[in-house]
Amino acid sequence: MTRIIMHGCNGRMGQCISAICKEDADVEIVAGIDLYDGIQNDYPVFKSIKECDVAADVVIDFSNANAVDDLLDFCEENAMPVVLCSTGLSDEQLARVEEAAKHCAVLKSANMSLGINTLMDLLKKAAKVFATSGFDIEIVEKHHNQKLDAPSGTAIALADCINEALDDDYEYVYDRSQVRKKRDPHEIGISAVRGGSIVGEHDVIFAGQDEVITLQHTAYSRSIFGKGAVEAAKFLCGKSEGRFDMSDVIAAK
Repeated sequence: MTRIIMHGCNGRMGQCISAICKEDADVEIVAGIDLYDGIQNDYPVFKSIKECDVAADVVIDFSNANAVDDLLDFCEENAMPVVLCSTGLSDEQLARVEEAAKHCAVLKSANMSLGINTLMDLLKKAAKVFATSGFDIEIVEKHHNQKLDAPSGTAIALADCINEALDDDYEYVYDRSQVRKKRDPHEIGISAVRGGSIVGEHDVIFAGQDEVITLQHTAYSRSIFGKGAVEAAKFLCGKSEGRFDMSDVIAAK
């Protein structure tokens, strides 16, 4: 049984993970952390991670960047593994994550979905076959109309894993409207679509002469990120230190 502290328990993802854990006999949320107290949970909730005195094996964090510094302090001091899912971290905080990983196990990924992270592994293999055979590479991502950033962090992560497999020999192009010229073969085009309530869709297109291969991932609900976070928590349980990501979780399966 993996005992979890849910950091940001009363947020949308915190409540999603709470529901997932109720259906999983291998995990239990033993405490939550959240400033908002308007939700009744089945576990004690503390205003701050510093106040939490409940024994646990791992922390899952879906809070915000402002709460991450105190969380990393707590995890370092208690050698507590943490699945870090908060976004918008500053460069200083990202450096702090790497430092904390010397004292506790930290898992952080651009996307917590098991599907996306498996897709990344497939893309590395596909890129080595198609790019060297003259195929052009394009990524199209679609999200809901309330999403602020474009392109998505996941789209960039997909491009990065492809480029890594190709010795970082490709440049990213986000907008073709300002330049009139033929497509450079050593570029990855990245396009963003915003509309409606689309949770998340990513298409990676390898376009060659007379044939096109498209690898697609579609998220139908945010629960896929919660399920990935729970699997990551199980993976981290018992680990004392180190920097991990979802590829490590997948490799362990």
